[in-house]
Amino acid sequence: MTGATCPISNVDPFAGDFLADPYPTLATMREESPVYYSPVLDMWIVTRHADIHAIFRDHETFSATIVQDPIHPPADAARAVLTEGGFRPTPTMSNVDPPKHTRIRRHNMRSFSARRIASLEPRIRERAAQLIEEMVAKPEFDLVAGLTFPLPAYMIFTFLGFPAEDIELLKGWCGNRALYSWGRPTAQEQVEIAGNMVRYWQYCERFADARIAEPVDDFTSDLARVHLADPEELSRAEITGIVYALSFAGHETTTNLTTNALRRLLENRAQWEALCAEDSLIPNAVEEVLRHDTSVIAWRRVTTRPVQIGGVGVPEGARLMLSLASANHDPEQFADPATFDVRRANARDHLAFGTGIHFCLGAPLARIEVRAVLELLTERTPDLELVPGQEYDFSPNMSFRGPRRLLLRRGG
Repeated sequence: MTGATCPISNVDPFAGDFLADPYPTLATMREESPVYYSPVLDMWIVTRHADIHAIFRDHETFSATIVQDPIHPPADAARAVLTEGGFRPTPTMSNVDPPKHTRIRRHNMRSFSARRIASLEPRIRERAAQLIEEMVAKPEFDLVAGLTFPLPAYMIFTFLGFPAEDIELLKGWCGNRALYSWGRPTAQEQVEIAGNMVRYWQYCERFADARIAEPVDDFTSDLARVHLADPEELSRAEITGIVYALSFAGHETTTNLTTNALRRLLENRAQWEALCAEDSLIPNAVEEVLRHDTSVIAWRRVTTRPVQIGGVGVPEGARLMLSLASANHDPEQFADPATFDVRRANARDHLAFGTGIHFCLGAPLARIEVRAVLELLTERTPDLELVPGQEYDFSPNMSFRGPRRLLLRRGG
């Protein structure tokens, strides 16, 4: 097909220097070409905001079916663990196209109602306040362990209807799931992760069955009622798949987003102090974090036909890595993109939640959680600061990014 020759990129997204700070490398790539072929990933990397926005809006040319597939073929031993454990997820939301996507999203949207989301806000603030009080009583503390990991886990599990007494067990099974589909795990790591995936999947099956047998007032019960009215409209397997997927998506990403928010605000002290003085800036500050240091730095699509992206020819069946981190720093969209500015007028133009038919279902809940944390911390601990000299460690995966620890202390 016609179009500019696609350059090659040998950037390794799992390398330590890229994980620590991908933005300088992405800036160079974006300046030189809108698209690269990556032999490391066997994927085409798309770098510019306008192109990625257009891809999200064209689900007929750019299919979502590969979103959850492991980047690298799983080891036989890991496959065996999943098969023997009955792990058989059916595509539901992020990795399915219309018409099935339309049907399932319609029911999810009804259950993700404004009423139900609004009803969670007091519980978010109450739980966040409890965690903060316990955390800041220590001279130094890890924000992730003390707040940004337990809060999103508690909220998404509560939203789905999981019993409070099961939350700690479920959190343990979530560990390293991102590595399986979006990383480069060893065979042994794959086997260990697969075992937890099986345990989690079986739990979701039992939970879906329980809600179908006796619905109550929670998200899963809403889906169960649809199934009871018409099993062909929403199957038992689809309910299990939705619960399984949402419980991860609504947990890992919000943990990273909230951690990134505190890191960037405390690194840019004047920005933190502005929020402490003027809490009306907090909603826009959340959008600027989503733009400047998003927790989902890359997403995937596959082409259904030969196509040109930014004038570069890409074949049918090409697996695309959509670099959201690059798009959100594109100077064609954002002036002075490397600067973190809580007053940025167009911060909300980021692509952190995608756009189009697959726009993130949990975006309202994530925004409420991060906003609540920032409101509470700026009010109660304006002297909060980063512990100097710490080094940040990131999960070696392609899509989800945030420090696994963030050490903080009260200022003297």
